[in-house]
Amino acid sequence: MSTVILTGLPVPGSPLNDDLCSLGFDVRPAAAPEDAAAVLAGVPAGQRVAVVDSAFVGHVHALRLALTDPRFDACAVPGAFTVQPAARAALDEAVALPADGSGPYADRLAAAVEAGGTAVQRPELGSLVAAVPADGVEREAASAAVAAVDEEAVRLRSAVKSRDGFFTTFFISPYSRYIARWCARRGLTPNQVTTASLVTALIAAGCAATGDRWGYVTAGVLLLVSFVLDCTDGQLARYSLQYSTMGAWLDATFDRAKEYSFYAGLALGAARTGDDVWALALGAMILMTCRHVVDFSFNEANHDATANTSPTAALSDRLDSVGWTVWARRMIILPIGERWAMIAVLTAFTTPRTVFYALLVGCAFGALYTTAGRVLRSLTRKAVRTDRAAGALADLADSGPLAESVARATVRQPLRVLFAAIGAALVVGAAWSLPYGSWVVIFCAWLYVVLSGSAVATPLKGALDWLLPPLFRAAEYLTVLVLAAKADVPGALPAAFGLVAAVAYHHYDTVYRIRGGSGAPPRWLVWTIGGHDGRVLLTVVLAAVLARDVFPVALTVLAVFVALVVLVESIRFWVSSGAPAVHDEGEPA
Repeated sequence: MSTVILTGLPVPGSPLNDDLCSLGFDVRPAAAPEDAAAVLAGVPAGQRVAVVDSAFVGHVHALRLALTDPRFDACAVPGAFTVQPAARAALDEAVALPADGSGPYADRLAAAVEAGGTAVQRPELGSLVAAVPADGVEREAASAAVAAVDEEAVRLRSAVKSRDGFFTTFFISPYSRYIARWCARRGLTPNQVTTASLVTALIAAGCAATGDRWGYVTAGVLLLVSFVLDCTDGQLARYSLQYSTMGAWLDATFDRAKEYSFYAGLALGAARTGDDVWALALGAMILMTCRHVVDFSFNEANHDATANTSPTAALSDRLDSVGWTVWARRMIILPIGERWAMIAVLTAFTTPRTVFYALLVGCAFGALYTTAGRVLRSLTRKAVRTDRAAGALADLADSGPLAESVARATVRQPLRVLFAAIGAALVVGAAWSLPYGSWVVIFCAWLYVVLSGSAVATPLKGALDWLLPPLFRAAEYLTVLVLAAKADVPGALPAAFGLVAAVAYHHYDTVYRIRGGSGAPPRWLVWTIGGHDGRVLLTVVLAAVLARDVFPVALTVLAVFVALVVLVESIRFWVSSGAPAVHDEGEPA
């Protein structure tokens, strides 16, 4: 239960008490600011507590934004202020100060808490009203302003992300927001909707696996339904402010699970008709994962860099002022909405092979476009990167004990990105060009370990150091793909698909832990699963020493081992940790 301290004498006819009760607060009055300390002392330290001026006039959603958002330790709008247990000590200190001063007591408390070093979030209200009128005339004006704004329309509009793809913005969000409201009014949670989206996508994958036309058509329809639910869960979270650590984890990981499961379903369906597209399915998953790592690495390297400007960025900002270019640039990178729509339509009307060809071409173009632009920005900007950014890139590199041993014995490497690229090309090229099982490939894998280890020997603060994690991902995933394809035995490529999926989950999990401010997975986990360097070397050795028909079994065992270790630790972390939720904000009101 949360508690609100209502300060000041009651205002006849005010609905404020009922509004606060509707938001789940236990309302306790304090006639004067001097009484607030005594009331606060009776509120358990583990509860959220708010202070609201009894003369407050405004929309209920303005109070909801200020008083119920779980993402912030302290939050305020005019006349209302709340703290969660983490900031309770700061509120206790502020309440203990003399109550002198002008203006609403809640505003003075918020200012005192902020002056004491605690960040106070002040949500953007837009057209919503939150005010504490000084007299009857101002109160009538504020009440008229409240009546003039359709609060529910604002709330629905705010539930939609401010930056989204063309397909999502114009073909999904216009009605998915109403589904979100329907869910909120029936007590459904975002996590339940997220789970429903996953289940729907898995059923779609099962339909695609039938290999029949009815299955493909049904799969396409269900994939679109799954995407509608995927949009709905975030809109429900923003509509009702039901943010949670578990929700952030589910939303971040289920999208990949849904998409890659559908790839597997398409590959199984094609196999039923005699068309082996597992290599294409794995290639599409690799391309998508590496593209995401480029996004993550670039953002982590630059979001807190100083002097972070470039002519390229300035040009991009100018293009953003031209409406049609914004949509064009969002669409050509094939974001999730456009991508899933394309997959659904092509699944229903063509073949799995056509779906994967379209995916590979479209995603490759998008990856080249975004990566080229980011490389150009990095070369033209004069950014100074922080120790935090360097640490995040080192965590994203996912170096294991072998690479770290090399790093400790290596002096500064000025051409680290070049040498890492050479190492990646050596191991993938050798696996591709040399006979399957050649021991020369093991030598090239050792060179990859040495070069990748030397690349992370010093802090990753160079202009292009953010390219290292995607280079390592490409080297590892492509090595597995090439060796499985060259083994040319039943089960090798599906086993490789499972291994890459398990490792990719670990890499996505690392990203979202860093995004949430919780740091990377523990070193023991990275070392247990070998790091990218250890897994590359192990895969190459297994291909050299095992018979071809045994290699798929070894890949399967490795995939199961990685999946179990990573999933158990990941679930433990996200369920038990106090990691903050990470959600995109809705459109400003």
